[in-house]
Amino acid sequence: MEFFVAQVLTGLANASSLFLVACGLSLIFGVTRIVNFAHGSLYMLGAYIGYSLMQVLPGGLGFWGSILLAGVAVGIIGVVIEMLVLRPIYRAPELFQLVATFGVILVIQDLALIIWGPEDLLGPRAPGLRGVFRIMGEPIPKYDIVLLVITPFVALSLWYLITRTRLGVLVRAATQDREMVGALGVNQAWLFTGVFALGSALAGLGGALQLPKGGADLLMDFNILAPVFVVVVIGGMGSLPGAYLAAIIISVLNVFGVTYLPQSTLVLMFMVMIVVLMIRPYGIFGREEVAGEHGQVGAPENPIKPASSRTRAIIAVGLTVLALLPVYGTSFSQVLATDVLIFCLFAASLHFLLGLGGLVSFGHAAYYGGGAYVAALLVTHLNTPMELAFMLAPLGAGLGALAIGWVCLRLTGVYFAMLTLAFAQLIWSLVFQWGDVTGGDDGLVNIWPSDWLNDTTAYFYFTLCMAVGGILVLRHIAHSPFGYALRAARDSQRQAEATGIDTHKIQLIAFGFAGLMGGLAGALFVFSKGSVFPNELEIARSFDALIVVFLGGVKTLAGGVVGAGFFKGIEETLIRFEYWRLVMGLLIIGIVILAPDGVVGSLRNAARRLGLTSKGDTQ
Repeated sequence: MEFFVAQVLTGLANASSLFLVACGLSLIFGVTRIVNFAHGSLYMLGAYIGYSLMQVLPGGLGFWGSILLAGVAVGIIGVVIEMLVLRPIYRAPELFQLVATFGVILVIQDLALIIWGPEDLLGPRAPGLRGVFRIMGEPIPKYDIVLLVITPFVALSLWYLITRTRLGVLVRAATQDREMVGALGVNQAWLFTGVFALGSALAGLGGALQLPKGGADLLMDFNILAPVFVVVVIGGMGSLPGAYLAAIIISVLNVFGVTYLPQSTLVLMFMVMIVVLMIRPYGIFGREEVAGEHGQVGAPENPIKPASSRTRAIIAVGLTVLALLPVYGTSFSQVLATDVLIFCLFAASLHFLLGLGGLVSFGHAAYYGGGAYVAALLVTHLNTPMELAFMLAPLGAGLGALAIGWVCLRLTGVYFAMLTLAFAQLIWSLVFQWGDVTGGDDGLVNIWPSDWLNDTTAYFYFTLCMAVGGILVLRHIAHSPFGYALRAARDSQRQAEATGIDTHKIQLIAFGFAGLMGGLAGALFVFSKGSVFPNELEIARSFDALIVVFLGGVKTLAGGVVGAGFFKGIEETLIRFEYWRLVMGLLIIGIVILAPDGVVGSLRNAARRLGLTSKGDTQ
């Protein structure tokens, strides 16, 4: 019994920082409807700023003052981010806002690297709180007991602010109906700014409070991001009591998981999230979400049509130039072109799901990495010939996508996106920890193609045929009756069903087919590199694909392909510089604000203004 109580108290202490960050994110989403992926970066900044202040301000007063000042400083940084980056795009699609906050992540990462350096910083001990208390004979760190007091105090303060003050009334009203609040004369811009500042300050406070339990490092932002989103989604987006309860559940379960099932630590919270959303699709205390348009707002989308003769001629010339690359290029250029072609196919598969289907998946890397691992496992453990493994890999990824889609399509909006992320992280965790089969962190190596493809030029042409063929198949389906039915389900599900379209079946098939094409890209990848590692299943890989689709243009059929080529070209150029993330982040933010139609959409609009294309051309 004593050990059980000690574990619960430890879990409650661990929940403190998680709750502060999660409730800040929940507040921001509840009012602004922005899913702020940069929230983990604000948490990281709170830790770094708190560490720097603690080096200057001595004693216990300086320690606690540094924590409070860190929260205030991060709140001010949040105001700057909200006014410069987010305010211009509040009426933009949700995907645009997600990409903008990802750009903020890249900027903050390099700024932190420039200011504080690459070394991890060890947090100082809290003055007067060293050592442990004995509770029922079990040692509990004194600082953990203090956190147990601080967290309920913060929660009660937020409750009073939201329920007993005029600002709280406005916040709750904006959560329910932002348009009505604006119609009543409330300045929504400053309300959003104030809420974003408060949410950012809470994230900074959480980062500073955890310093004595850990420290500050450049990986804090991504390490906290997944648990925070899990907590917010389980509790219900926009619900502070839900965030508090979910933070306690996740933290306590994690403590017991470390003790009794150490192999479950990476998957436990995602399993809890999946179970909760299957029972309560909008979280424990959440309410039904009015799904955003995910890239379909603005002027009505022009009906797509087959490429014009001029467009086909341009594509044919481009493919001819690419096919002649071995004649005038180097071996390295062929390898680089192979990588770009694979990534183009991966992005095109996500664009099929996102652009045509309106289904925003945060876990599309599960099928890309899944296809690579299916092929690698068949070759490694069953000595399967490369040709057979290559054919089975996309089938395995497609079947996995069908199973995941069958569960996820019960939800909409952010909950759908987060559930796809949960499944992707679940697969990544299994691959990472099942070392005897998957190789764990060491991956699987020596996965080379057959002799007839074991040459750079031969594999380049093989990839060219497969990638271009896969992209053409995706485009052909977009122009087929199935593609029109998929877009009908995206634009108006009720009207589509009234015409006799089984929208759930259409979306499920699209989900599975997108996974199959992503698995094909993964199979091409693993045989081109001869190895595969768990990082091909990580969140960052899914985000890369999302950014690429946005950069190319969500409302254009060529968006995924052009965006992938553009992204890879910029990345290969910038990665040679030390602070390439800073430049890439600023570039992404600039495109979000100045060219929200993406590369293809912006070029198409420019050509239309010059009279070079007709209004209906959406290639």
